[in-house]
Amino acid sequence: MFHRDDMRSRLRERHFRAFGFGPPWERGGPGQGRSQGRGRGRRGNTRAAVLGLLAERPMHGYEMISELEQRTGGAWRPSPGSIYPTLQMLEEEGLITPDDMGEGGKRRYTLTDKGRTEAEHGERPWHEFDQSHIAQLQKVREAGFGIMQAMRQIGMMGTDEQRAQAVEILNDTKRKLYALLAE
Repeated sequence: MFHRDDMRSRLRERHFRAFGFGPPWERGGPGQGRSQGRGRGRRGNTRAAVLGLLAERPMHGYEMISELEQRTGGAWRPSPGSIYPTLQMLEEEGLITPDDMGEGGKRRYTLTDKGRTEAEHGERPWHEFDQSHIAQLQKVREAGFGIMQAMRQIGMMGTDEQRAQAVEILNDTKRKLYALLAE
């Protein structure tokens, strides 16, 4: 069964990706090629984020997800599918250790001495989001939601001819957006 916040997170992530916007570390980050996209680059930055958060205080996985969403103004809310495997990997490397079950039966994690050393030298990915970046992402998000609402109306109430025209407009818009990225 899905939690409403999980669904919102997945929809938000899908909308960002539909418009070519993901967190910078999922695009390879500054100074790195876009081809790095997913995979090791993404995991490495989730790793840095987890270590950075645990350097501040012990946390459980969901708390980390919420904290990163808050610190990035909603621009990045990592999925449980990226946080929990990262926690498992860090535990296997001896960088973190789980505490006894805390509030609500959730396992909290703390840094080991080895983890503290690595966290001291690590990046803090949430610092890449300044207020202008967050405001710009919000404008793109609002425009995307507006387009989705218009498409829903056309789909429900439009004629076959209007739906066909809408598909042409969307395909043309998609080409223009990719051309913009290619500049």
